[in-house]
Amino acid sequence: MTPLRFAYVTTFYPPHNFGGDGIGVQRWARALARRGHHVTVICDTDVYDLLRSGAGPATVTEEEGITVHRLRSSIGPLSVLLTHQMGRPVVNSAAIRRILDEGHFDVINFHNVSAIGGPGVLEMGRGIKLYTAWEHWLVCPTHVLWRHNREVCTGRECLQCVLHYHRPPQLWRHTGVLERSLRHIDSFIALSEFSRQKHREFGFPHDMEVLPGFLPDPAPGAMRPMAGGTSPHERPYFLFVGRLERIKGLDDVIPVFARYLEADLIIAGDGTDRQRLEMIAARNPRVRFLGTISQPDVGRYNAHAIASLVPTAGFETFGFVVIEAFRRGTPVIARRIGPLPELVDACGGGETFRSPDELEATLRRMQHEPGYRERLAAAAYRGFTDRWTESAVMPLFFRLLKRVAQDRGAMEIVRALDAGRAA
Repeated sequence: MTPLRFAYVTTFYPPHNFGGDGIGVQRWARALARRGHHVTVICDTDVYDLLRSGAGPATVTEEEGITVHRLRSSIGPLSVLLTHQMGRPVVNSAAIRRILDEGHFDVINFHNVSAIGGPGVLEMGRGIKLYTAWEHWLVCPTHVLWRHNREVCTGRECLQCVLHYHRPPQLWRHTGVLERSLRHIDSFIALSEFSRQKHREFGFPHDMEVLPGFLPDPAPGAMRPMAGGTSPHERPYFLFVGRLERIKGLDDVIPVFARYLEADLIIAGDGTDRQRLEMIAARNPRVRFLGTISQPDVGRYNAHAIASLVPTAGFETFGFVVIEAFRRGTPVIARRIGPLPELVDACGGGETFRSPDELEATLRRMQHEPGYRERLAAAAYRGFTDRWTESAVMPLFFRLLKRVAQDRGAMEIVRALDAGRAA
């Protein structure tokens, strides 16, 4: 049986990535490679070098079956600016086209292409073409529907908004290049029903399929993880994990812990808003900032937390921090916004809140009703294993791919999938 050949076109890919989209793309690539397929990744390093601070990333050895082309030009900042303004890969066009043409790929999956090629890259290559919307870039110049860098976007004010972000307006968004480029895509994928609806609300003209994000499977026969060993913190605590930016919603959470005295708030992560948040918490020794910590430490803190707090104030496309907590059997307390209630309500693995008062009442329930918390914790882990593991999500992807291949008349791909290459 012949494995399928996939091309992934993405701006960010580990180790040249900042947020969760690059890691999510890598998970997809590795899941395909483990099933015998070959994945070629085309990513950009110029934008990473432009935006990063401090030393560069450590070298990462990719798994067997994955080939990574890391594009870098001698005029990195100018290359990024040209792509941003022209909506096509001005500098790297020839390299991307050559890789896609010579690879004879069955499937080309475009991910976050904002800085690697903009809409112009979507017409390159042949084969079935998919687009996965890790952000809201298709309908938002700032990608995140966070208007003026201070509030959720309820209506377009794009010119003023990008200026608040200190970015130049994108000239290509005032032409028809995006609409023309989208015609090359066979299927668009949203990570949540909320994201699909938000794209529709902001005028995206194409239907979208919903395929959720996932995390690796638990070990075969693994039981729900239980908090074992010594807690990493001396007092009971609630945990926040994420970037320290205004959109992550800690502004009205930290003050709650000035009056909720029974537990501490542990904050793991870093970002441009850290100094301001530390000032808000300055007189409260029960709010502790850890900075960036390793993934094993995130798991350890999650395992011993009363609950994981996800107070995001903006419109995420998914909630990986939610299913990370579920994987540890830790219930979640999430703001009732975006896709977060969609995840929590799907399995009953936590609660949602709208106001600081609701949050405080939920903290109290979680801490002082152990039987109730245990029921949520069990539901969280059960929801993770049933819905958001690799083995739960990959069959959904292959069923989608088969439908698209049948519509395209790509019967070789259909036969390969039927023969078991999707196992």
